[in-house]
Amino acid sequence: MANTKDILEHVVIRFVGDSGDGMQLTGTQFTDTSAMFGNDVATFPNYPAEIRAPQGSLYGVSGFQVHIGSVEISTPGEDLDLLVCMNPAALKTNLDALKAGHTIIVDTDSFTRKNLEKALYANNPLEDGSLNNYRVIEVGMTKLTKEALKDMGLDNKSIVRSKNMFALGMVYWMYNRDMNHTLEFFERKFASKPLIAAANSKILKTGFYFAETLELIPNSFSIAPSKMKKGTYRIINGNQATAWGFLAAAEKSGLELFLGSYPITPASDILHELVKHKHFGVKAFQAEDEIAGITSSIGASFAGDLAITTTSGPGLALKGEAIGLAMIIELPLVIVNVQRGGPSTGLPTKTEQSDLLQAMYGRNGESPLIVIAASTPANCFDWAFEAARLTLEHMTPVLLLTDGYIANGSEPWKIKSINEMPTITHKQIKNQNSENWQPYNRDKTTLARDWAIPGTKGFEHRVGGLEKDKISGNVSYDSNNHEYMTKIRAEKVQRVKNDIPEIKADFNETGDLLVVGWGGTFGSLHSATKELSKSGYRIGHAHFNYINPLPKNTSELFSKFKKIIVCELNNGQFSFILKSQFANFEFLQFNKIQGLPFGNRELITKFKTLL
Repeated sequence: MANTKDILEHVVIRFVGDSGDGMQLTGTQFTDTSAMFGNDVATFPNYPAEIRAPQGSLYGVSGFQVHIGSVEISTPGEDLDLLVCMNPAALKTNLDALKAGHTIIVDTDSFTRKNLEKALYANNPLEDGSLNNYRVIEVGMTKLTKEALKDMGLDNKSIVRSKNMFALGMVYWMYNRDMNHTLEFFERKFASKPLIAAANSKILKTGFYFAETLELIPNSFSIAPSKMKKGTYRIINGNQATAWGFLAAAEKSGLELFLGSYPITPASDILHELVKHKHFGVKAFQAEDEIAGITSSIGASFAGDLAITTTSGPGLALKGEAIGLAMIIELPLVIVNVQRGGPSTGLPTKTEQSDLLQAMYGRNGESPLIVIAASTPANCFDWAFEAARLTLEHMTPVLLLTDGYIANGSEPWKIKSINEMPTITHKQIKNQNSENWQPYNRDKTTLARDWAIPGTKGFEHRVGGLEKDKISGNVSYDSNNHEYMTKIRAEKVQRVKNDIPEIKADFNETGDLLVVGWGGTFGSLHSATKELSKSGYRIGHAHFNYINPLPKNTSELFSKFKKIIVCELNNGQFSFILKSQFANFEFLQFNKIQGLPFGNRELITKFKTLL
């Protein structure tokens, strides 16, 4: 039977199996290969919280979704074109996302009675007709993998673990992907284990050629490279981009970078990434707990470093008192909160935007911070850099919000030169004249105080959590002084409005409906609004990266639309903030708290009811 090749603009693929089946690695390799080819890419890894959930269980399913195309790709996609299932539980939990008439590849060897019972199947779905609406490609991947590797001298466990590469080889053939990138990856990753490298390479090729000769797959597909701005690109996830943004800020400011952190999902990879770059002067400290992590960073800031600390929601709660300390001392410090589902331990591997009010108000006393949010995996680089710039130039802590969706998701990133980055001018005292100097002398524009490093002769001063005299910095219990200092610290944050760009609406600057979002919902909201705008609807999209303070033209923008809907992955926290500041506007809400990002279809349906 002759094979044909169809041309596609984009395709959505999901690899799913047990947490030990290597689905994250499989999806990452397909993503990297597609990016190398020139496709635009967006990914969504989705894995269980347990380190190794019970094999075959419904809650132990691990998945990796990738959306590739020759057109702009801003989300990991919604309806699947291809579902690769390594066991019955993966099929049970993911089938609803597959388009009718589209393809499922299954490892039939895993559809044993025991595994079917674990997945709560009364009958085998491969035999009872329940999959008649789909094109099902049944492959005995486990047996074929064992047969291909039987003479290589590997143990049975190592052989079976390679079957994910059989599936990847099949998908490479189906979508006209080159295997060389993955073959080179095996050589690097298993340089000290050449037998493992050879086994994975052999199985990848076996899956590829199996698909080529399999008459059940009558056609393959081709997706042309995307038209992107010229430059050098690499695939990057949000946590890696965040780490690199801080590296660039340290280089641009001429300061050494210090990270004091305690590992917590999904923020730990920022620590892991920065540890790799000690040659750039990075000092990374894995503390014994969250409090030690942030207080070590405050100490590093006092000593003159660009200091950061990273965490997620539960850790941010523990850091609250120390954040207040950094705020009252008026030292530069960036706190990164990679949000996850809460409260308490909540959903540690799922995404949510439910820490916004904690970021804004989660400290005792009047403790205003600059609060900003990244919105895509790639622009985590820019917002980490911006967080560093703001904290150094305004001498007050900055809280940078990302979330599990963009932290773990990946996309192409155009590599920047350090010369392209804006200048960072910090307040550190070097050789100034100390005559008449006072610790709380302030810049007339920003209200930022000087940053005098301990041991600098003539610039000795006190720091600590007790209220300071507004000039000398000595401890003061004077009631009028406390009120003055409280208000000037708040005013300092508000003056950041003069140092940030105005907010703009995409697609339509005036109209019937303004879609408002913040943080990691950007891709979904952008995609849905773009589709409706192309259909003739007068709809705009305003996405907020600056949360506190808000851009100074926010009210003016709101006044240009008849209706405003605020979409967020929580129960209405940004909407609450907007209502408190702009009482003359009505803010409609669309909220989702399922540990998943917005889907394009659900957004379009909601927006159409308002239009």
